Amino acid sequence: MHRILLIDDDEQLGPPLATYFQRFELQLVHATRPSAGLALLRGGDFDAAILDVMLPEMDGFELCRTIRRDSDIPIVMLTARGDVMDRVVGLELGADHYLPKPFEPRELVACLQTVLRRLKPNGTGQGHGHNPAMSAAPTLCFDGLEIDTARRSVTRQGADVELTGTEYELLLMLAREPGKVFSRDDILNQLRGHEADLYTRAVDIVVSRLRKKLEPLDCIKTLRNAGYSLALRRVTA
Repeated sequence: MHRILLIDDDEQLGPPLATYFQRFELQLVHATRPSAGLALLRGGDFDAAILDVMLPEMDGFELCRTIRRDSDIPIVMLTARGDVMDRVVGLELGADHYLPKPFEPRELVACLQTVLRRLKPNGTGQGHGHNPAMSAAPTLCFDGLEIDTARRSVTRQGADVELTGTEYELLLMLAREPGKVFSRDDILNQLRGHEADLYTRAVDIVVSRLRKKLEPLDCIKTLRNAGYSLALRRVTA
């Protein structure tokens, strides 16, 4: 059963959500203050976190930034207004998904299932939505970059790179077909599913974040009005 941490100051939100989550084999732990949530994260084994934007002590954006200093745990952010800028800021700070309030519990579960599929294999041999053919070549090797699809790990010039689930999925998508140009819509459809029509700046944000983490390699090429491609030469392991 996956353990999910909810950090939201609404004391009435946690109990009914926890009951609902059990139907989907999700165990919900609720903290009403960021300090308590951070303590739980440091001491517990959680698979994903849900952060409200409006919180006491620090807002959800600062909380997301704090978590990202030490952890790449999948993060879903709850935005009260569903404001595009709230979602943009959340993505810039490392959130993997967002959901506007008020929300339907089933919609939140769907968001969690999406980020959890990216976290680790689901036992069917096709975890995270990867192409089954990838099992024949679990490590993708390029000049200065290695992607171990079995461990979901990335190495840049011999150093480990910590990526969020969204960043990893984007890199893997580009690496499967190096040189191929993927449009923003292609990427959104892969990473955001039914939310692909919301806005496209999300892609630019994630690409920018990924580029910074892969520096000094010049990995991702931008083709104006077309999209992005991986600009590295494939090598044999």
